[in-house]
Amino acid sequence: MDLCTIGKSDKQPLSAENLACHPSFVGRKLYNNCQKERTNGRPGALPSLAMSVQAFRLVCASGKDHLPAGIQIECLESSGHDLYIGSSDGCIHHLLLVEVNGTESAGLPLGQQSDYPNTSFTTSRQNQRQLGVKKPICELKASSALGRLLVLCDNTIFLLCNDSLEPVPGTKIRGVLSFTLNENPVSGDPFSVEVCLISSKKRTVQIFSVGQERVQIVREVSTPEQPCSLAADGYYLCLALSSRYVILNYNTGHCQDLFPYPSEQKRPIIKRISRQEFLLAGPGGLGMFATVAGISQRAPVRWSENVIGAAVSFPYVLALDEEFITVHSMLDQQQKQSLPFKEGVILQDFEGTGCELGFLI
Repeated sequence: MDLCTIGKSDKQPLSAENLACHPSFVGRKLYNNCQKERTNGRPGALPSLAMSVQAFRLVCASGKDHLPAGIQIECLESSGHDLYIGSSDGCIHHLLLVEVNGTESAGLPLGQQSDYPNTSFTTSRQNQRQLGVKKPICELKASSALGRLLVLCDNTIFLLCNDSLEPVPGTKIRGVLSFTLNENPVSGDPFSVEVCLISSKKRTVQIFSVGQERVQIVREVSTPEQPCSLAADGYYLCLALSSRYVILNYNTGHCQDLFPYPSEQKRPIIKRISRQEFLLAGPGGLGMFATVAGISQRAPVRWSENVIGAAVSFPYVLALDEEFITVHSMLDQQQKQSLPFKEGVILQDFEGTGCELGFLI
């Protein structure tokens, strides 16, 4: 699982010039360390991880030399070794990041190599594509199974080839405010992905099936209010409305209220963490877990009041605020690590190549 965060200076826009000011955040899922500690001889007990354990660490992955001068970054996506960056002028940049392990870990199995702190990256520019509209790239989602990149720009989803960045003819989806990929799709078709989107139609969510060469609408569902953010699992959509979270079953239309959030103080955060379970930014600086039945099977994690983003790398959840990246365990909801990182603006997790890395740019 890749974890990615972008930092920005108060005095400068997020641009190629100040990328190098913020070291890249390379994290690895240290569940192996939990297993090493075993359970202190007690069957079924939780591993005892102290705050001093380095579950994630900071490593430089990319700098200003790998992007054109002056670009302002709006969003990014990672798939395997490929990093896609969307800019404010409607351009997509494709970088290749290859992990390099130092001599201390050479020849060791991949799972043991990650225990060594001398990981670095080689970065190379691959391609770039101007979509033809001078509007910001709002969202990027990659499907490695299809070899496609979905791009939201100017309220339109574009379907691109993930290597050449060439648009696929006849596959635009218009009138889109936001979208997500269903990580637990219901169709069972291995040659398509399920795209769940917030439509520009008032109080409407649409479900699309997207293949390599075609897009097809599957379902359109009304919502109680206009949603502003969403995540999906199977038939269930977790939606942030104007001031509350809900679970909507788009097959039956049933809508389950969860809890309110202070929309005037913070933007909503929704992360799918497992089958039929989501992590949400709740009131009082809490990261709250909720199932599709509207109940919580885990205690909340305590974040700061000004959380900007969250990411999941089981068994950890990470949160970004104005000064730190904090790491909590989903097993016991306790904080395990705190990484100083000022003025970050994006924290995301991605499906990786099995190396279980993350990076900050």
